[in-house]
Amino acid sequence: MAKIDLTINEERLKHAVDRARERNIVIPTLEQQLHPETVPAKFQKELESIGLWDIHPRNLFRITWHNQPVEKGGAFGGVNFIELPSSLTGVDARIIALVGKWFPTGAHKVGAAFACLVPRLVTGQFDPTTEKAVWPSTGNYCRGGAYDSALLACKSIAILPEGMSQERFNWLKGVADEVIATPGTESNVKEIFDKCWELRKSGQELMIFNQFEEFGNYLWHYTLTGHAMQEVYEKVKGPNSRFAGIASNTGSGGTIACGDYIKQQYPDAKIIASEALQCPTLLENGFGAHRIEGIGDKHVPFVHNVRNTDFVTSIDDASCVNILRLFNEPEGHKYLADKGVPQETIDNLNLAGLSGIANMLAAIKFAKYSELTSDDVVMTVFTDSMQLYSSRIDEYNAEYGPFTRDDAAYSFGRYLHGENTANMAELTLADRKRIHNLKYYTWVEQQGRTSDELNAQWYDREYWLGYQAQKDEIDKLIKAFNDEVGIA
Repeated sequence: MAKIDLTINEERLKHAVDRARERNIVIPTLEQQLHPETVPAKFQKELESIGLWDIHPRNLFRITWHNQPVEKGGAFGGVNFIELPSSLTGVDARIIALVGKWFPTGAHKVGAAFACLVPRLVTGQFDPTTEKAVWPSTGNYCRGGAYDSALLACKSIAILPEGMSQERFNWLKGVADEVIATPGTESNVKEIFDKCWELRKSGQELMIFNQFEEFGNYLWHYTLTGHAMQEVYEKVKGPNSRFAGIASNTGSGGTIACGDYIKQQYPDAKIIASEALQCPTLLENGFGAHRIEGIGDKHVPFVHNVRNTDFVTSIDDASCVNILRLFNEPEGHKYLADKGVPQETIDNLNLAGLSGIANMLAAIKFAKYSELTSDDVVMTVFTDSMQLYSSRIDEYNAEYGPFTRDDAAYSFGRYLHGENTANMAELTLADRKRIHNLKYYTWVEQQGRTSDELNAQWYDREYWLGYQAQKDEIDKLIKAFNDEVGIA
């Protein structure tokens, strides 16, 4: 059974404990992230005076889907989500998105990064007094990793493509110890991997947390995002409701792991993997470049359980760009109101960034293909919000001109209600095997993984269960670490 290595290094663990004691650090358990109402009252009290993005160790307790949606001093409540009405989506199915804006850093990747770093920290495998944590990413993961590192008193190196939004770079400069911009955009993942190999050979003391192969990423989303979706569904379902499926960009292979949990709870649910049409790696073994920031492609993430995936959809990046403008320009808001979209929904459309819009479109494609009704619920994720893309609106206005009512009508009819079932596939076993086999070229030939492990992912049904079962084991180590620190 495959598992995250939790071997303890006593000497280095002592360094980590001493550093945490010096910096007043207490690490939440995964159970506390699932149920933040169980966080000790004294820490909840401290949070009343702390901003959501503040570099403060208590904000580790805000790595949860349950944050009150405010910028400062928020407590905990239900999972943050938005249900998109059929007047907006054009389908009868109920499409519901978890909202990532209300995590520290404004994106849920801060949780995945936490689950990659913390097991290494509480076992002594990572020494914060001598090593740097390296966070390779196409966007939000390196931001989350740099933020978690700062809260946990670890030095960090953030790596992301030079073509990502300026908001990301501006923020990272004040949080990460070093920021490296690699050539290209979100499609250029290999360039990020190449930079990691260069750093490994540099002689520096560092540990690389590659989200595409880190099973902490998989475990966090399987546990936290999966349970959050279940909580929302159980809250909103009607007497005849059916959990039809979850739609997610493949990205790092992390978020889509929630589908493995959902299928265990609702066996009829489907997992819909999404990617950019301009780089259709899963659909056509293709390549290219696109503008849907942060989803990464031209390879299959090692942590993606391909055998459990039911559909692949490819989303036109022009759809995402035009809908982003429709959702955030004044003329777009006026047009949506005229089409009967409730004002409350219009006011909250800024909760979706580019990748969130792509997720929504994948859910719409799945609903149309599967002929879903109002009894069907499709879950997805708004991974981040317009908070990270405001400069893009200025760029689009400069490139295309002001967004007019005619533009709004075209975007609504062509890209939103006009979304169709082209460029998607319901996967057969042979399709899944084809996609899974693409892992070989990245992970065995380039990154040092073995074909034995690749075969185990496909043939050994216990492989994924091993990672899924590690929550309590990791929590036990976190509790022991906190006890040694002596603050909790």
